[in-house]
Amino acid sequence: MMNYFVRQVQLWGEDTQKSLQTKKIAIVGSGGLGSSLAFALGSSGIGEIHMIDFDDVTTHNLHRQIAFKIGDEGKNKATINATLIEQRCPFVKALSHECRLEEFCKKDIDLDLIIDATDNLPTRGEISDFALSKNIPWIYGTVEAYHGQVCFFESASYRDSFKINNRKPEGITGPIVMHIASLQANLALRYLAGLSVKKDLLYYLFFNDEGELITQKFSLPKQ
Repeated sequence: MMNYFVRQVQLWGEDTQKSLQTKKIAIVGSGGLGSSLAFALGSSGIGEIHMIDFDDVTTHNLHRQIAFKIGDEGKNKATINATLIEQRCPFVKALSHECRLEEFCKKDIDLDLIIDATDNLPTRGEISDFALSKNIPWIYGTVEAYHGQVCFFESASYRDSFKINNRKPEGITGPIVMHIASLQANLALRYLAGLSVKKDLLYYLFFNDEGELITQKFSLPKQ
């Protein structure tokens, strides 16, 4: 197994790599962010990954949802991602849940971390409520147009930090989806490997009028 993860072992040693096999995470949403997260974390050696999504693939998903291809239309997103994870890495158990978050929460599965890969604010509020009730940290990610946000939530409440509504997002490019998912995956892997992670700090990435990539940081109020 260590030959598969040799470059990671060079970073943190065999004991830490073996410890990842004991970790369980849930990725809520298996579309744009979820597909990229599945690729980024699915081959890292995390022991168990739960992919959650009730939705099926459609043609307009394909430009930014890298797990899918022409011919996958009508198939469940979570199931495709779980299959791809296990095909790429035999050391990870990937499970698909073809349901909404509310139904998944009722299964009461023990988790070390939840990662938000959804595309709407009300569901993120539900993730926050569930995570706080179970004392499980979670990683928020959102993308729109050319910009995005990332935050590792531990003590802060999403509902106290954001105004939740049903506003529809603007258009979106594929690369920003992969970029934000990559940042989420880096936070997740650092946390699961026992490395330092700044909690309850929002990172906002955007291009200014001159085309410069800007990163701003905001501390979120804790409960």
